[in-house]
Amino acid sequence: MSTALALAWSTLALVAGVSGHARAQEGLGQESATNRQVVPYVVTDDAITEPLAVQRGDPALGEALIGERHRSLCILCHALPSGVERLQGTLAPSLAGIGSRLSEGQIRLRIVDMKRLNPESIMPTYHALPASARIAPGWQGKPVLGAAEIEHLVAYLVTLKE
Repeated sequence: MSTALALAWSTLALVAGVSGHARAQEGLGQESATNRQVVPYVVTDDAITEPLAVQRGDPALGEALIGERHRSLCILCHALPSGVERLQGTLAPSLAGIGSRLSEGQIRLRIVDMKRLNPESIMPTYHALPASARIAPGWQGKPVLGAAEIEHLVAYLVTLKE
């Protein structure tokens, strides 16, 4: 793992621990870091076809979560079809039209563990356990986002059609 990526993971763990406030927990159904566990999933080809959570995701909650720079981190690297351009990332592909390019299952796998598809990706593994010793103790053995949060993101991203 590169030093930059290890630093990003360490920063992610610190920021996520600090920003897990009550408003976010109530508004987005955030699972606390102490209760958050990786939900088992099956990868078929380049997708996770079955939802990780019992309930389907809510696109509105996914849109809110994707915009939270300190929780999902998505817009640090990706651009969205709407929003303030200067606050969006340019390191990764735009998410505009992703719902037309990828299936729900393909989007889910990319959020859960993009490194399975591209080991050199700088995208964090959001619901798989990263293989690194440089994770803050409170986050070791815990995914960055819970199953419901992943499903909210998937529900929103599939709506982004060209």
